[in-house]
Amino acid sequence: MAIEIERKFLLKSDDWKIDEQGNEIVGTAFRQGYLKTEDATVRVRLEGDRSKLTIKGKTVGMSRLEYEYDIPLADANEMLDKLCQKPLIEKTRYLRKEGELTWEIDIFEGENTGLMIAEVELTSEDQTVPLSSWVGEEVTGDVRYYNSKLVNNPFSRW
Repeated sequence: MAIEIERKFLLKSDDWKIDEQGNEIVGTAFRQGYLKTEDATVRVRLEGDRSKLTIKGKTVGMSRLEYEYDIPLADANEMLDKLCQKPLIEKTRYLRKEGELTWEIDIFEGENTGLMIAEVELTSEDQTVPLSSWVGEEVTGDVRYYNSKLVNNPFSRW
């Protein structure tokens, strides 16, 4: 059993694009969709040339159960096209290492264009997270920013 503990923040500048060594951070294209369910979130994701099926339990505080499995690319594409709710989530993810933490910065496209979120996974809910100047308002508990909710209520409709 795996537990995901994460915090989410909006971005307030583009300063995250250059890493601590002065190099431009390169992103990976994501395309993901969600299958309808009442008790869990089931996600199908294309991540560059990899594909995964992820099942997440309900969030309690900042934590939730998470199970993730590699699946064949053809299966993922078929599920995205035929089974997943629309619109699909399209984004580019950038990884930025700061100290012991790795930030996942998502720049959304499609119906969520304009939305930029930085997430950081933690080892405990009380772990201290130093915030850089490019990190904006925290939106950890705001369900509007959950990818699974952006399918039915895209950022462009807010």
